[in-house]
Amino acid sequence: MAKNTAAFALTGAIAMALAACTPATSQGSVESAPVVAATEPTTAKKVILFIGDGMGISTITAARIYAGQKLGQSGEEYVQSFEKFDNVALVKTYNSNAQTPDSAGTASAMNTGVKTKIGVLGIGPEAPHGDCAGSLPHRLETLGEKAKREGLALGIVSTARITHATPAAVYAHIPNRDWEADAAIPADQRGLGCEDIATQLIGTDFDVALGGGRAAFYGKDKGGRRLEDDADLPAAWVQLTGGTYVEDQAALAAAPLDKPVFGVFSPSHMTYMVDRKADSSEPTLTDMTAEAIKRLDSDPDGYYLMVESGRIDHGHHESKAGYALEEAVEFDRAIRYAIEHTDPEETLILVTADHSHVFTMAGYPKRGNPILGLVYPPEGGDEDHGAGGDGPSLAADGKPYSTLGYANGPGAVRGDRGIPDTGVRAQQQSLVPMGSETHGGEDVALFGTGPGSQRVRGVIEQNVIYDIIAKALGWKR
Repeated sequence: MAKNTAAFALTGAIAMALAACTPATSQGSVESAPVVAATEPTTAKKVILFIGDGMGISTITAARIYAGQKLGQSGEEYVQSFEKFDNVALVKTYNSNAQTPDSAGTASAMNTGVKTKIGVLGIGPEAPHGDCAGSLPHRLETLGEKAKREGLALGIVSTARITHATPAAVYAHIPNRDWEADAAIPADQRGLGCEDIATQLIGTDFDVALGGGRAAFYGKDKGGRRLEDDADLPAAWVQLTGGTYVEDQAALAAAPLDKPVFGVFSPSHMTYMVDRKADSSEPTLTDMTAEAIKRLDSDPDGYYLMVESGRIDHGHHESKAGYALEEAVEFDRAIRYAIEHTDPEETLILVTADHSHVFTMAGYPKRGNPILGLVYPPEGGDEDHGAGGDGPSLAADGKPYSTLGYANGPGAVRGDRGIPDTGVRAQQQSLVPMGSETHGGEDVALFGTGPGSQRVRGVIEQNVIYDIIAKALGWKR
């Protein structure tokens, strides 16, 4: 993958000279335009893409404060591991048919290089949603497939179901993200050439796959939800690959390093960090990340690893900010592990979100105000900016309010607003009543370090993340 330095420098100079007149491109093939200086390393051997599901800018800020306060600091000055990366960009997250996106369309953009519809995985925007036959001509090669074709090892890690939208985008092609098990596929769509997501994972040439979602792989004889009562996809995978299937942290740690490993640690999504017991048999996100890196590192050709903190998103959907922030703290811990246990000269690490949430940090709380608490004003604040005093700031209804809240969600106020709950298990108040809080449509951040991360800059389309990875690995389109 070495390049001729003089030729590369000349190419870079020409590209910079012409940058101002580069024409706009279609949404499916937007260029990752910034030109990289010839003296900066651009070729990576290993790539780790960390996706904080739903980790918008307000979540990053609140998680920073929360993490610092857990350490006894005021919080605002705390720095998360990925916030030290030199390269940062803003990412436009819209789907091809949706202003505010979902995780299937966004994760597909990152893993295929093409923006596509809400609710579909690994197929182009021309395909109709939920139409198996109509989707078949529009399948897109995923990063997972490309990595294996190029001789790299492949790892997939998530605290959500391993068949859920974000991890599935690494390997699956399906016109409806909900078709995680065959029983979820409508009768009129079966037998037309679309396998359910669990079956697709079993047929994927991965080296490490770790997450939740056991039910999608078994029939009802083992508590699952597949059509065949005695279905056992993990057993079929072991027979096919000679790999090791595990269901707890101890078995994962004991699994041979020279064989692929498939770990499913819960019936559905993995346990929230807030609800996790001290004697839990489930690995944490950091545990899974560590095991994945240890195993993938042995491949001399390098690897692509996608790590998702899936339950940040779920905490927000429940309007429970404390749950989301605890997941974000663990996410940062996993990122820190990766930084400390990989070679920065050969490893590109990217940290981003698939989308944001309608999550707000508001009012005029004093410095160091508990991020999950009520707003207490700073000393010397005026009436409009939180008058000083011993008690919490009061809203126009005479009641205190919390720093964190939501524009919509299950915590919506009906009638008398009441005093907000506080603490890590509280459900924050919101404006519009919804059974589940919704995603937000604003840009998310992308942080990068390592070879090729110099392209992480400016305001980019989400599908350009694929191009950043591909170019760092020296791939041709």
